[in-house]
Amino acid sequence: MTEQEYRQLAAEVVERARARGAEEAECTISEGDEFSVSVRMREIETLKEAGSRAAGVRVLVDRRAGSSYTSDLTREGLEHMVDSALELARLTTEDPFAGLPEESELGAVAGELGLYSGDVSELSSEAKIRQAREAEEAAFALDPRIVNSEGGSFASRLSLHAFANSRGFSGAYRSSSCSLTAVPVAREGESMERDYWFTAARRAADLEAPGEVGRRAAERALRRLHARKIETTRVPVIFEARAARSLLGSLFDAVNGDAVYRQASFLAGQLGQRVAAECVTVVDDATMPGLFGSSPFDDEGVPSRRTVVVDRGVLSSYLLNTYTARKLGLKTTGNAARGLTGNPGVGHGNLYLERGSKPPAEVLGSVPRAFLVTELMGSGVNIVTGDYSRGAAGLWIEAGEPAYAVSEVTISGNLRDMLMGIEAVADDLEFRGSVAAPMLLIREMTVSGR
Repeated sequence: MTEQEYRQLAAEVVERARARGAEEAECTISEGDEFSVSVRMREIETLKEAGSRAAGVRVLVDRRAGSSYTSDLTREGLEHMVDSALELARLTTEDPFAGLPEESELGAVAGELGLYSGDVSELSSEAKIRQAREAEEAAFALDPRIVNSEGGSFASRLSLHAFANSRGFSGAYRSSSCSLTAVPVAREGESMERDYWFTAARRAADLEAPGEVGRRAAERALRRLHARKIETTRVPVIFEARAARSLLGSLFDAVNGDAVYRQASFLAGQLGQRVAAECVTVVDDATMPGLFGSSPFDDEGVPSRRTVVVDRGVLSSYLLNTYTARKLGLKTTGNAARGLTGNPGVGHGNLYLERGSKPPAEVLGSVPRAFLVTELMGSGVNIVTGDYSRGAAGLWIEAGEPAYAVSEVTISGNLRDMLMGIEAVADDLEFRGSVAAPMLLIREMTVSGR
């Protein structure tokens, strides 16, 4: 089916719900084709091709919400889905904040966002398998100490998303994505370490070459050999760009409207206050062409937009959908996110920390010694209190240069202090997903080892 046909079908489901007694209704339809292959030790380990198509509806009756979904898009299947949602709505509790966005808030971003590329669909299965093989082989070829592999893998997805509601909105868009990953294992003596590298893009032509992916993955694995567990100390901590993304993930949890209105965030009630160092500006922008967090509208039919979350250290906005905005007495920021069924949650577009002016080498050389975090493990972050504790691996830095690898340590602190203690932001911002951050230096954290 075409985008227009899916838009029309979603609108018909909404009208069907209205005719059966819904006061308000919205329908989401999605279609997707996925491919993934994993090659390990030069042999295909897993291969998957799958397609899916489904619809979901949410209805409101007397401020009571009900939802249902189906993969049966026949007339009978859609009617049963609508009836199920209406039946559930009559059993739920009334919520005065439930409802669709106002008509004046609905719409879509004009112009081309570059979300779909035909070259992904044109890639043959053989070509995808070949790239996975080449990435793994490049890792083996770099150094004889690369003795094993957790695989080279290629994945792609083509999808279509359509949405309509009873306030007159309907829209649809297609998207594509693909990625290539290598995970080699290095060994020297009794020391054995793994690491990875990956590339991802909307267009197949924008992927890094398989040889580059394998080479970088191998280099990262090799530099982790003979890792040490250091003595517990307080020291400047530098988050490599790949690891710094996780801090933004924690920040998103803290500015998520669901957590804020429930008073389950350490940033609740902090709008307009300084929450980070002046060098920190965090933006959520779902209108950036070609990126993974971009879309013309959110999952309530509100136009995507650019929202400055932290402006030079000052908290300037939470991220909100219609429901959380009403709970907080604010306006939606166009951040509704949901699957096929259920009430909308809050998601992000392209969430990133703006690049600084210093190259990574200068950030590394700005302190006499530091711990460079290259990988984080576990999920010890309490968004209510801000307490932070995660397993980490990385490199010990002396005089701006790596001295030796470090593993089996824990870094800990509090997100309030960590954000306020950011002393430098590098210029190496790269988007390899919908969350991105450059290298950053935090004044001091506890690194717990022996």
